[in-house]
Amino acid sequence: MNIRKLKKEDLKVAEKWWESWPKWKSPSLDFLPDTGIVVEKNNLPVVIGFIYLTNAKVALLEWIISDPEYRENDRDSLIELLIEGAENMVKHLEYKYLFSVCQHEKLIDKHKKLGWVIDKSPSHEMTKILK
Repeated sequence: MNIRKLKKEDLKVAEKWWESWPKWKSPSLDFLPDTGIVVEKNNLPVVIGFIYLTNAKVALLEWIISDPEYRENDRDSLIELLIEGAENMVKHLEYKYLFSVCQHEKLIDKHKKLGWVIDKSPSHEMTKILK
């Protein structure tokens, strides 16, 4: 298992994954930032998340996507590793807050488990203060 920064070629991987998930539509590639996190297993990407950096003390973790064909038992822990990796990355860059918007209940539960504050609005805005 490996966690690394996003590379340009990861955008095409994420786009292919979005096409494979029946409920999700891929955002335009020019909508996605150049910053993000990739979790790999056996040198293959399994989970990708995109991080929007701002000129405030807040960064946004968005568009988390996983390989729809990956069905190993450690899938949940790899997604959690991605979230923690994003937390560590933006904390290292001296951001104070990490923000996300999500409607996927399982993903919301993973954020809760990792100490995120979940807003009760329909969009489930989530924030974590990075101490």
